[in-house]
Amino acid sequence: MKSLIPFKTILIVFLLSKNVTSQTPDNPWSIGIGANTVQVIDESVESKFGFGPSVSIGRYLGAGFSIGANYSINKFEIDNLNTDYTSVDGFLKFNFSSKKFSPYLIGGYGLSDFGKKLSFEGVFKSLGAGRTIHGGLGFDISITNKMRLNIRSVYRISEEKGTYNHLQHIVGFNYNFGQGDSDKDGIPDKKDACPEEPGLKEFNGCPDTDGDKIPDNKDNCPEEFGTEIMNGCPDSDGDGVADNEDECADQEGLVELNGCPDSDGDGVADKDDECPEEAGAEGNKGCPWPDTDGDGVSDDVDACPEEAGTAEKSGCPELSNEVVQTINELATKINFAAGTDRIMGKAVMISLNEIKKLLDENPEGSLVIEGHTSSDGEAEANLVLSQNRAAAVKAFLVNLGVNPDRLKTEGYGEERPIDDNGTIQGRVLNRRVQFRTEF
Repeated sequence: MKSLIPFKTILIVFLLSKNVTSQTPDNPWSIGIGANTVQVIDESVESKFGFGPSVSIGRYLGAGFSIGANYSINKFEIDNLNTDYTSVDGFLKFNFSSKKFSPYLIGGYGLSDFGKKLSFEGVFKSLGAGRTIHGGLGFDISITNKMRLNIRSVYRISEEKGTYNHLQHIVGFNYNFGQGDSDKDGIPDKKDACPEEPGLKEFNGCPDTDGDKIPDNKDNCPEEFGTEIMNGCPDSDGDGVADNEDECADQEGLVELNGCPDSDGDGVADKDDECPEEAGAEGNKGCPWPDTDGDGVSDDVDACPEEAGTAEKSGCPELSNEVVQTINELATKINFAAGTDRIMGKAVMISLNEIKKLLDENPEGSLVIEGHTSSDGEAEANLVLSQNRAAAVKAFLVNLGVNPDRLKTEGYGEERPIDDNGTIQGRVLNRRVQFRTEF
């Protein structure tokens, strides 16, 4: 008997199936159209194969399991009598894989009707209808993304009167569908990383506007052709900083300076460096800190930037200017008679004792005692005399208890007058000693 499914119907279904994936979570629904043949397994009757159409609908559940329903009709001969056959079933199906060739097991429950209309009532007022359990195996073979060839054989057990145990073989095509594609890019929404924007399959449905092979959803510069290492952004100067983050996009620079160069290597970008060719300090706009008092301690760390001192004292002198100034005020009372280095007078003694007291109160730091003369006499003799005057003051202070290591002497003769040597008063003032700090 020829098939009841026209070849054109199968062809139309095949063409409609293009680009649909097999029955999976992405395409859970399946409609099947095919042909079935039935073979009665009963030695008490003689039967011939018959052919007829078969339709089914199924729904994927997960983990390889599907449920569905199948309806088939047929015509064949039993004991030389034409018999109408109908079956309707619910089934549970288990696919062993989702690959191109996928074997499966199937089983279910339904009805088989052999079309016998006898005088006593059966399930459907017909002795030829009976409840049926069936089970078997089959194969799904992928043809296109939408279409699968389905072949299966099941053994159907129906033991009510007027029914027969029988084999049913079905061959057909399944059309799988079910998931939407909002942006119409051919990628189902469930798999589409950008379901509202038409995109490319290789980027899970996301677009690549600038064509740099980096999808827009991962591209920090989706409208500018860039590189993967720059997260899709260009790097015009090739310094490893993307243009959108490069503060000097046209100059090769350093990553740590946001892409700007640092010519003097002082950590201050040239654009912010007021001394770009001279290494300096960030806190001084890229320029080196000055040393106003010339003591070797730069002004940024010099606690006394206008007073020469030592590094150990953060740029301050060990004896402050105030102390040295007081000592020199006391030293103005230390005068010498012309041509001598003798220390004389009660006031001189008081001054030297006060100087000793100040040094005791300030135990850190050393002093230089400078000796000076008026212009009376020869210059060479005056130089020696000035040295002796300084030494005399030192000896007196040491005798009072001052540590000699804290005192140094120097003589300058008549070279550094503080008043006019042409007057008696001026010459008296020039015969003197002065103190200064040593650093």
